[in-house]
Amino acid sequence: MPADATPSHSNDALQQSLWWAYAGLLLTIALLLSVAELQHYLASGGRHFWEPFLWEFSSVLMIGPLGIAIYRWHLRVLHHASLSARVGLHLLGALAYVAVHVGGMFTLRWAIYALSPVVYEPGSVLQILAYETGKDLVSYGTFVGFCHGLHLYLDAQRRQHELARLRAELAEAQLNRLAEQIQPHFLFNTLNLISSVMCEDVPRADRILCQLADLLRQALAAQQAGWHSLAQELQLVEPFLAIMQARFGPRLQVRIEASDAARQCRLPALLLISPVENAIKHDVAASSASVEVAVRAWVEGRVLHLAVENSGAAPQRTEREGALGLANLRARVLGHFGPGAMVALRAGAAGGSVLSLALPMEQDA
Repeated sequence: MPADATPSHSNDALQQSLWWAYAGLLLTIALLLSVAELQHYLASGGRHFWEPFLWEFSSVLMIGPLGIAIYRWHLRVLHHASLSARVGLHLLGALAYVAVHVGGMFTLRWAIYALSPVVYEPGSVLQILAYETGKDLVSYGTFVGFCHGLHLYLDAQRRQHELARLRAELAEAQLNRLAEQIQPHFLFNTLNLISSVMCEDVPRADRILCQLADLLRQALAAQQAGWHSLAQELQLVEPFLAIMQARFGPRLQVRIEASDAARQCRLPALLLISPVENAIKHDVAASSASVEVAVRAWVEGRVLHLAVENSGAAPQRTEREGALGLANLRARVLGHFGPGAMVALRAGAAGGSVLSLALPMEQDA
């Protein structure tokens, strides 16, 4: 059974990736702007190569947290239905961005210049605002556009995760319903078999009922577990076959062949009970001769192969449309393992029928 990543883990990984991408983008922009400004600075006769890096990195260092603030502000603005309200709020946001960006950027510059012998004269406050405001308004608008795109992307991811979760819950509910259908079906047919013994041999029927009660307790525990190894599944099949042998006596011969690798493979609980029960119901019960029911399991490559065979002389069973047992078995197998799995019913080479299953291999750790 493949392990699916939970939506919370996927969201955490996505958020971490976005943080790293944002930090990398800011660093790249700061370096590119610094190199471009350095060329202009040196061509103008500048003598301190670190100044262009200070100017650009101080600007980007302030833009980093302000970009996050703009994203959160944009999400709040989106709650307002009125377009005029959104525009007005973004105008306020743009003014705040200009004030914080310019103030913080020049505070950092003046603090570093104060530690050096170089004189920094960027001009008056009005000159600074006149030069920086236009660029910052464009930057703010660009940030809002990116933020809205990111919001749409994350919203689509959340919707996709929610849809995947709902689909998984629906699939699990459908598989549980199929398992619940199989359990009464098996119980009903078993009790029918026991009822015929009751009139012939009461102590024998009592022993079978005790065996059935023990089997049902194990089956209930297995169904609650959901998945277990083939070895554990055979621990349910074997007592069931013992009950049927008590019912049919020498008319029923049993053979179980499973490789060690196959016994370690995992599969849905109670997957084999219905096929074995159907083999007995349709072949042993319909034949007066001795019939052998065999359960075989082996591994080829990464595929677990299962076969429920019988040597009965009863008419060949076909995949009748609407047959509950086979239809539910196929639905469970495909629901758990996907289209890579296979369920097929065919005639045996020497008579009887063979039910074959091919499942992607799962093993206990």
